[in-house]
Amino acid sequence: MIRNYFKIAWRNLVKNRGFTFINIFGLSIGVAACILISIYISHESSYDKDVLNSENIYRITGTYIEDGRSETGIHCSANTARTILADFEEVENSGRLMANGLFYGAGSNDIRFDGEDTQHYEEGFTYADPSMIDIMDIQMVFGNAKTALSEPKTIVISETMANKYFQGSNPVGRAMYLNGNNKDPYKITGVMKPFASNSHLKYDFLITLSGVEFGEGEQNRWFQTNYFTYLVLKPGTDVANFEKKMSNRLIHKYIKPALLSAGFSMGDTLEDKLSMYLQPLTHINLHSAHINFESSSRNDIKIIWIFGIVALFILVIASINFINLSTAKSANRAKEVGLRKVVGSTRTQLIGQFLAESILISLIAFIIGTALSVVLMPLFRNMSGIDLVIPWSSFGFMPSIILFALAVGVLAGLYPSFYLSNFNPINVLKGKLSSGSKSSGLRSSLVVFQFTISIILIIGTLIVNQQMNFILNSKVGFEKDQVVQIYSTNILNNRVETFKEELKKLPGVNNVSISDYLPIEGTKRNGTGFVNEDKEGIDETVSGQAWVIDEDYLETLGMNLVAGRNFIAGRSSDEKAIIINQAMAEELRLEAPIGKRISRYDDSVSYEIIGVVEDFNFNTMKETVQPLCLFTGISPTITSVKLRTTDVATTLASIEAKWNEFVPNMAFRYEFMDASFAKMYNNVSRIKAIFTSFAILAILVACLGLLALSAYMVEQRNKEMSIRKVLGASVQTIFKLLTKNFLVLVIIALIVAIPVSYYVMQNWLQDYQYRIDMSWSVFFVAGIIAVTIALITVSFHAVKSALINPAESLRSE
Repeated sequence: MIRNYFKIAWRNLVKNRGFTFINIFGLSIGVAACILISIYISHESSYDKDVLNSENIYRITGTYIEDGRSETGIHCSANTARTILADFEEVENSGRLMANGLFYGAGSNDIRFDGEDTQHYEEGFTYADPSMIDIMDIQMVFGNAKTALSEPKTIVISETMANKYFQGSNPVGRAMYLNGNNKDPYKITGVMKPFASNSHLKYDFLITLSGVEFGEGEQNRWFQTNYFTYLVLKPGTDVANFEKKMSNRLIHKYIKPALLSAGFSMGDTLEDKLSMYLQPLTHINLHSAHINFESSSRNDIKIIWIFGIVALFILVIASINFINLSTAKSANRAKEVGLRKVVGSTRTQLIGQFLAESILISLIAFIIGTALSVVLMPLFRNMSGIDLVIPWSSFGFMPSIILFALAVGVLAGLYPSFYLSNFNPINVLKGKLSSGSKSSGLRSSLVVFQFTISIILIIGTLIVNQQMNFILNSKVGFEKDQVVQIYSTNILNNRVETFKEELKKLPGVNNVSISDYLPIEGTKRNGTGFVNEDKEGIDETVSGQAWVIDEDYLETLGMNLVAGRNFIAGRSSDEKAIIINQAMAEELRLEAPIGKRISRYDDSVSYEIIGVVEDFNFNTMKETVQPLCLFTGISPTITSVKLRTTDVATTLASIEAKWNEFVPNMAFRYEFMDASFAKMYNNVSRIKAIFTSFAILAILVACLGLLALSAYMVEQRNKEMSIRKVLGASVQTIFKLLTKNFLVLVIIALIVAIPVSYYVMQNWLQDYQYRIDMSWSVFFVAGIIAVTIALITVSFHAVKSALINPAESLRSE
């Protein structure tokens, strides 16, 4: 019997090729989208889950609330890790990583190996405690994991780097020199397996923290926060209880007394403002969108949910097409059902027959959809920026595909099966049944649902694109265009300022500045505390950034001084002068800041404010502008060159020639600042591309269903339209009659979609401190697009019906 069901089902599919194509093609797109997005979601959700004991590993975060504003960070003091390990029996192990881009050596470096003269540039450096090898379950290829980072001036490199520079041989014992420092080598003591693509750590070089101190007393200062701190809790620990106990003890016993003893009053309410938390290791990738200075490459759990919903919607829209077309064709199948019932078919058998057709369509669609996902995977891999693969070897992959195909086939065919099998054979054979010609309430509701989803996706795509354009093109307080960042200029040592002056002489160069502190991600940051000396002991310490710049920095980057003056080269008094941004002046409650003095908690120097610079964004635009202080000096790794020419190629060639005069044995590396700025939003750009692509697929599937549905509706009303033409109806009138019902449904969908999409996109925009205001023009444009798409889709058959010769349709009457 079952074999007979599928045999007849196949004949029906071949007979109704158009119907079959629409259903299978639409469902195939839905299946391919689901497979691709499921693989993406699976990858993003799998971060760090392969780490041994990952369920007991946590990263410390802290949240500070001031004047109703909440800020969450992940930077801890140097002594946090060892203090927690000593004070709490629940802690099995602890370790630190140096935050990327904070200090010399972290982030990127020029490297040279002993016995070689060539300098090589590499990224992916971080400082790490020896314990981090055990905590993160880092596997060693060469060297001893327990001792690899135990001695000062040691370094572990990845197998990737070992293969690159040592062709697979064992480099343990070799010396590595960083940034031209030939007197202070690092000894390679281990080669580690590369971090997995689903690890939140992306490093190729681990420099030991043993014996390291960044400034006198830095290892014992509670508010010099430069480290990421990881804890391993003992199995069975009550995490919530430990978290509360840890936060209270650190704040009361260590942090607050340290501030008070340093002469900075944080008030008696510190415990009400500062809280420390534990972030599970496996949550870092998807649950860090709220954390300041966290890597912009992290994904967001909201995005995962949105992608999952979009994939499901595409599949649902394709299934709706099947339901709509099956019920629309009910008049064509009515006689078949009537005859089957007359010759003895039971309703159960009819339901089985129609379900067999549905399952067959689903199985074919899933086969084609799986093949389509293989074809589209390279494109999707490029869009996502992740080396994704289809998990053929996974035990549950193919069984899941088959079960899902069966489930979709049953669910999509359930209603049509019961609907078609319920026809009364007497009425059918008398020709009284014309259910397919009418637009049933269910069919109309499903069309509304399809286009509601499509319109939400259209609105979402428009708003995501507007926000991205706003970020990349809006005024951010500095000029990023035609600014060239030359890297590794610290290799010049004491000749870096001479190099700067030589560049200034080039005809296409407007200005040059030397500073590693730039308003783009991946450059140096240095957080510290500041206090207004006029109110010392009254106002609380203000946390802010302390950047080192030269006298040409502001002009090179086009920053605007709103009060006071810039640093002056050669003026010795400027060594104790400071320029602050507007956010710092506001936080320190300085109404007339010029001439006032402020001090840092980590040194005894008092600084006079000589200027106030207009606020500029130096984090992503998801965050507010933080307080900032600028000090005069040289941080020489990056030299920024402002061009003043349209002949950029010639000027770059002149700059490179000058570089080769100073450093003939080292490659010239540069990047335009606007490109570096755009990189901060690479992840958002990728998400935009993925979202837009799948939104278009969803709209395409919905249009396929509408195209087929309009064809059947026009077919059912052909004789009616022919009679109207005979009685004098114009082509315009016929066209209006055939399209009116569909347009009404699209307008209803628009009315439903607008408030839903407004709520969803408003929620998404809340993640950005600087964001667009949603204009009603977006919803108007989305409505026009939806109506136009529907009109074009329906018009093909409507125009064809309106232009047909009525004699052809009425010939049989």
